[in-house]
Amino acid sequence: MAITRQLARVSAEFLASCRQSAGASPDGDPRWDPPSADVLDLDWAPFPLQRVCEPGGLDDIHRNAVQQALDGDTVIDLAFLDTHPHAISLFGPDPTALSAARVARVAELLGQTDFPALLAALPTDEAEAASLIGNGADKIVGGPKKYLLGHFNAMREFYRGASRRRLLVVLWWD
Repeated sequence: MAITRQLARVSAEFLASCRQSAGASPDGDPRWDPPSADVLDLDWAPFPLQRVCEPGGLDDIHRNAVQQALDGDTVIDLAFLDTHPHAISLFGPDPTALSAARVARVAELLGQTDFPALLAALPTDEAEAASLIGNGADKIVGGPKKYLLGHFNAMREFYRGASRRRLLVVLWWD
């Protein structure tokens, strides 16, 4: 079973409903089932996406936005989503989230990030680029640059949509 990074766009009301369901259920079932159109699977891209920012010279503000987009924050209590047998994050750290205000700021900064320029700063040889990125990038079929550009664009659009709708983003490993 692959363990991949999952993101879900949800309203504060949906999250409150899940919290209430978990509290009322004898086995803590939060009835977590966000609409599939509001879920993004980033596969194994988070570490390589962050890694590309370093040699590409991305400034700290935008690099931190990329990191928050991939890691979330622990400010919002999501312990109710981590209760067995209904835990959504069976592997890795507990689920995290970003508030709607933080999602808006992250979406703005991701929109300003020229990811193709970051990729262009990598060696032109895919094997050399993969070696610099590390974390198994040499095993990515089709090369890491295309893979990472696709995942960055998907993440940027995901956050843009969440920001427009004033939604929170919940992140977990599954």
